[in-house]
Amino acid sequence: MEFPSELIEEAVREISKLPGIGKKTALRLALHLLKEKESATENLSESLLRLRKETQYCGTCHVISHTTDCTCRTINTDPSVICVVVDTPDMLAIRSTGQYKGTFHVLGGVISPIEGIGPEDLHIDSLTTRIQASEGEVKEVILALSATMEGDTTSFYISRKLENLGVTISTIARGIPIGGELEYADEVTLGRSIVTRTAYSNGGF
Repeated sequence: MEFPSELIEEAVREISKLPGIGKKTALRLALHLLKEKESATENLSESLLRLRKETQYCGTCHVISHTTDCTCRTINTDPSVICVVVDTPDMLAIRSTGQYKGTFHVLGGVISPIEGIGPEDLHIDSLTTRIQASEGEVKEVILALSATMEGDTTSFYISRKLENLGVTISTIARGIPIGGELEYADEVTLGRSIVTRTAYSNGGF
């Protein structure tokens, strides 16, 4: 693809690094920004810089936030239930179903020896600490991880870590297709899987 200037080529190269955006789409976006008022591009740039510099993670549930103390501590949620997810998009997907009123805990990934990710790289120890610190307030932990080999391995590991903490361990019903990513599931299927969650038993489904 030939470009009319090096500046556009550079912009296309950077924009096309974003997931799901090819060079043609990147070119359309670059030309659109070029036609817009300069203030529009400046606002976009400033918001992206703020996103990088000011984004923090809740010290309790590890959800992306603008402070280290997010809504997981408010009275709008049921503190007796913790739903364990891989990342913030999964949390947003479950919350949007309107079927879940409890709190969340973001792991930040899944166990994957191939990629060099072990249990120590995830927020698993902070989950156990959180449950112990609740002094019995937490009654149930829902393992809402994607139905992949890595997700199942992580669920099994967590279930073993929690089995002596006096909490009920459940998993979302497998209305989610095997090998499917949680954040891409439709809201109805995801909502039903939360409502019809089943007891987690040594990795058996």
